[in-house]
Amino acid sequence: MTTSEPPPFRFSSIALPAVLPTLAFSIGEGAIIPIIPIVAHNLGAQLAVAGLIAAMITVGQLFGDVPSGWIISRIGERASMIYAALLSIVGLALAMFSPNPWVLGVAIFLIGLATAVFGLARHAFMTSFVPVAFRARALSILGGSFRLGLFIGPFLAAAVIHLTGSTSSAFWVHVAGCLVAALLLVFLRDPEATFRPRLAASGQREGEILLERESHGLFQTIVKNRGVLARLGSGALLVGALRASRQVLVPLWAVSIGISDANTALIIGIAGALDFALFYTTGQIMDRWGRMWTALPSMIGLGLGHLVLAFTHDLSANAAWFIGITMALGVANGFGTGLLMTLGADLADKKDPAPFLGAWRFTSDAGGAAAPLAISGLTALVSLSFASGVMGILGLVGAGILWRYLPRYAPRRR
Repeated sequence: MTTSEPPPFRFSSIALPAVLPTLAFSIGEGAIIPIIPIVAHNLGAQLAVAGLIAAMITVGQLFGDVPSGWIISRIGERASMIYAALLSIVGLALAMFSPNPWVLGVAIFLIGLATAVFGLARHAFMTSFVPVAFRARALSILGGSFRLGLFIGPFLAAAVIHLTGSTSSAFWVHVAGCLVAALLLVFLRDPEATFRPRLAASGQREGEILLERESHGLFQTIVKNRGVLARLGSGALLVGALRASRQVLVPLWAVSIGISDANTALIIGIAGALDFALFYTTGQIMDRWGRMWTALPSMIGLGLGHLVLAFTHDLSANAAWFIGITMALGVANGFGTGLLMTLGADLADKKDPAPFLGAWRFTSDAGGAAAPLAISGLTALVSLSFASGVMGILGLVGAGILWRYLPRYAPRRR
């Protein structure tokens, strides 16, 4: 007698359709993030303009957050990831052949949009196909694959730049990553043929419903939860800001003190290794001792790293200081792995989490988009060192906000 019951869930069943495309896409993303300000500078942009162009990837992600849920709910997770990879390739092609910094900025904005859609679609994919009992571990694996890609990417970029002598050639790494991700999604067996996605009464998948609800009524949800978002949310905004600041400030600093493009990518890759090495440990610390034990060390480390860097630009050993501080920032960033997602899950209404999660992510992404823009403006008005110092102070302010409001809104639960 035949049965309509799907086979038992296995982690290996999501490796090919979800984890490997994510790894491929993330390797490409990790390859281009360090070199965007460098390419802009090589096209004739001043440091402030180069920072502005680098900011376009996070600005694109912020703009992409709003419609992405609606798009994914209409065409599905798999198709959304494929189209996002293709849109990213369009942006990368435009970036490689940009005649000036402003065209490059448009290209990077398109890549940011594509990154937002791809990231949300893979989250929805996991929600649709992974049972609740396995979901936390599956999302941890997904997050680990993302950080692994960001770790591998800069090393590939450094190798390609060294072999070709062209910084723009690093964009080909992301083109290859997008093609691999799209081909895996097109030709591999659809998980729906093996595992039934969880469906709502409307017939939509659980992940699609989640993202549609996140994007629907976003600003009404922000107003409704303005108390926690104005207090603890401002801390989350500064966490996002310091993380984005590090990604823009480090390559800009390398340009300003004369470190070669290939060496810059290599240094950032080593820092990414330290970041990646901590992703599981931080989860263990948060579960065992509470969110505060990773939130404060991470933000204090990021803040102090930015502050110390601000005073090293004109030292005779500025390159050594740069390398040491970049490594320290990698460790501090790694110590905060999963913090924002965990806090969002802690604070959201357990019966209807999606609207709050959308507002929470929008808040942190707003910080990620604002920080590079602030660095660009401060560099234009004063100097890159001043911008680093301001971001360092904001990091310490963020640590104070988390110290003040974490016990109130997300107390430790045994």
